[in-house]
Amino acid sequence: MKALSPEVSALLDKLYNLRGEDSVILVDMYKQKHKAEETKERTTEEKKELQEKIADLEQLNEALNDQGDKLVSVLSGIDRSEYAIVLDRLKIDFNPHALVEKINKSLPRTIDSVTLETKKAAEKLLKVEDEMNTAITTIDELAIRRDAALANQAKLNEYFELALTGSINITRDSITTLLAQFGFSEADQREAAKLLMFPEDALLIYEARLREKEKSGKSIIDVIAEAKGAEPVNEAALRMIDDEIPLEFDIEDEEEVEEETIEYEEEIDTSKEAILEILQQNGLDYLDFSGKDLDYLIANFEPELMEKNIAYVNKIGVHPDLFLNHAGLMIDSELEDKFKILLDVGKEAIDIYLNPVLLEKYSKEDLIDAINDIKNNGMEPKNVPLMAY
Repeated sequence: MKALSPEVSALLDKLYNLRGEDSVILVDMYKQKHKAEETKERTTEEKKELQEKIADLEQLNEALNDQGDKLVSVLSGIDRSEYAIVLDRLKIDFNPHALVEKINKSLPRTIDSVTLETKKAAEKLLKVEDEMNTAITTIDELAIRRDAALANQAKLNEYFELALTGSINITRDSITTLLAQFGFSEADQREAAKLLMFPEDALLIYEARLREKEKSGKSIIDVIAEAKGAEPVNEAALRMIDDEIPLEFDIEDEEEVEEETIEYEEEIDTSKEAILEILQQNGLDYLDFSGKDLDYLIANFEPELMEKNIAYVNKIGVHPDLFLNHAGLMIDSELEDKFKILLDVGKEAIDIYLNPVLLEKYSKEDLIDAINDIKNNGMEPKNVPLMAY
């Protein structure tokens, strides 16, 4: 059976994923919806607690003012000398004048502190309500987006069924327009359109392998991972194949190329399987990574460093999806040091998680220099947004 290039296999992996219930788009929407629902539930409870707290604080403020005025009025009308014999005999330390002074001095500060606490609670309530409303809006928008995604998925499956039965009569523009809805690049749109319009070149081969693997009882993850083959990497040869120019090798050359190809395929497959396993073990779906990022990880395969960096971000409470669109950070030998430098100047882990470009932008030494420049300019690094570094 003809071998498929890694690029074509990766593209078909992505397309087939989008056809099923485990579509990365649908799964991502589910995650977003679940997160938004959790936020809505949490903020609804927080709103209720804050409203109760504000009501209690307002009631306390009113009581302090009212009772304070009454107490001062009562104490001011008392002449201690009229009760001196009883107070002295019973050794009661009662000085109305001193109490009035203490109340007049302390009560305003106490009232101010309650007022300030009420203000802070009210400000927090506004933020919580905003977060809650955003979550509600997100849930509503996701419902609309999910309906659109399901409609696009149904159309994609229709195109595939037509292609696999050899009766596709859809224009390339129709296919590329649909794939644009899934976020495909223009290059991938054109390649995918070619695969559907000329299924005998690769699609039917891929489909046959899937069917064969499914019969073996293996999981869909195993099916997709093992369905990939590899073409020879000689670029000139690949260009000639694309241009349909016959390749002429003598037997010895052909055997040598075949041996090199087998060795290369085995090396690629070994690295790829190891990477898939590392990602899967750490809750990352390789389909969320671009083919370019996966190729980079394969070409610069360092499993121990990958596992070390993923373990470190987990340890400090940062989700490993930090590495999505920033796969190079998984094999950055200075990643932990750069995190620690930023944490030491007072940055929160969440700040760094939201600004991973900074970790790519600077080496360890360059990051230290950037922080020193901020200090030399009389600013506190903790208070300077990371995007301004």
